[in-house]
Amino acid sequence: MSENLVTAPDALPENLNLDFSQRLAINTAEMAWLPSPAKGVRRKPLERAQREAGHTTSIVEYAPGTSFSEHPHPLGEEIFVLEGIFSDESGDYPAGSYLRNPPGSRHAPFSKEGCRIFVKLNQFDAGDLEQVRIKTTEQPWQPGIGGLQVMPLHDFEGQHTALVKWPADERFQPHRHFGGEEILVLSGTFQDEYARYPTGSWLRSPHLSQHTPFVDEDTLILVKVGHLPSES
Repeated sequence: MSENLVTAPDALPENLNLDFSQRLAINTAEMAWLPSPAKGVRRKPLERAQREAGHTTSIVEYAPGTSFSEHPHPLGEEIFVLEGIFSDESGDYPAGSYLRNPPGSRHAPFSKEGCRIFVKLNQFDAGDLEQVRIKTTEQPWQPGIGGLQVMPLHDFEGQHTALVKWPADERFQPHRHFGGEEILVLSGTFQDEYARYPTGSWLRSPHLSQHTPFVDEDTLILVKVGHLPSES
């Protein structure tokens, strides 16, 4: 597979990008919006097992005043609010909010003013039952390696999710990803020896893959590691 950014198809196929042994990079800004079952809610599918069920990762946009009917999350839901205010019966969550709804939970989401979210469905371990509500704009940063700053969001049995802030001209050491790595570029341009990844890019690197990342400008990424299959 080419290491350059690719544009996902404009249909909504099943079994989309589910070969976790392949490196994948998608520029979501270049993707077309596709309809969802709810009027006024559109999406950009990044990985998808089957129609309206199973393992799914998407960018989702709610028009102002739109909603989804109440629905369950058999194997959990993970959300990062990119723009606007996302809401459900538990509260209102502005841009920068990180949410986890555990396996077996239900909710009826909506947005009064409109929003965009990054959402992962049905990807939790059955024992990962913690509900999480974090407004990252109100949380402190922790020092990371070199000039990086890190904000941990969730940890469970070797799986870790965090925000990572890169200062301009930062270079990181070559490293491998046990259990893989997934990145959403929230601002700036993330880079490695394979390509440049502008704001909105989604990257998925397989178990034991290696790269040497760097940036030329201030860059913010959402990172998840240790969650992809480790079997060959």
